[in-house]
Amino acid sequence: MLARLLFCAAALSGLTVLAIFGFLLWFSLPVFQGGMAMSLLSWHWRPTEGAFGVLPMVAGSLCLAVSAMAIAFPAGVGLCGFIHGIGPARLASPLLGIVRFMTSIPTVVYGLVSAFLLVPLLRGGFSGSGFSWLAALLTLSLLVLPTVVLVLDNQFRLLHEELHLGAMALGLSPAQQFLRLTLPLSRHGLLMALALGFGRAVGDTMISLMLAGNAPQLPHSLLDSIRTLTAHIALVLSTDSQSMAYASLFACGLMLFGVSVLVNAVLHRLRHVHGKGEKHRV
Repeated sequence: MLARLLFCAAALSGLTVLAIFGFLLWFSLPVFQGGMAMSLLSWHWRPTEGAFGVLPMVAGSLCLAVSAMAIAFPAGVGLCGFIHGIGPARLASPLLGIVRFMTSIPTVVYGLVSAFLLVPLLRGGFSGSGFSWLAALLTLSLLVLPTVVLVLDNQFRLLHEELHLGAMALGLSPAQQFLRLTLPLSRHGLLMALALGFGRAVGDTMISLMLAGNAPQLPHSLLDSIRTLTAHIALVLSTDSQSMAYASLFACGLMLFGVSVLVNAVLHRLRHVHGKGEKHRV
């Protein structure tokens, strides 16, 4: 009975994903049938002139997500290491409590606080308005950090239960157990945290909408204004619901869908390669 329920749940999830893909594809057809497919794959977004290029937004999404993860992932691993043996044990529970509390803060609050505190600092320290790729990535890395930490914390706790007695028998300190045993054996958890964190970063709307400046251009420095696909969808959707610019949003949705599929495919491949490597070592 339980197996049938799990199968039904998995089948329902799969059908839901296929329905979302079909919905996006169906509403994207006017774009492709109208000869706009090549226009989408350009670097110019000028809808009044018939130019609907979304490549600047694709580049903005990837730049922001990758740069945010470049900060959040190492910080998350380091914070989990501090909690699981490197730091004082008395600080582990309060730190984990703070991280869990961060997950309850609405995204718009992160954006609002950054707009009033971080943006003026960037404006005073550098040229420009302060609403930039740098402002968005610093805030987004803070937003993504709890996702990375909580996924890794769960993985590290499971391994700690399995390795703790053996590590004590070998005379390893908590820090040595983490660095020499827990961390090397947590490759699956590290990959999962990286994938989930990247998906969280690339799918966020509010941070990029409030802090990135939203200029549809290819950024050349961290102080440039950028626009992500999610922010682009929100901006166009709030002002238009009839033109071809509106229809192009469904193609943007397909691109985001494709990024999610690609991340999961890469994660599955890495897990498969890692699993084969473990078998060979055994």
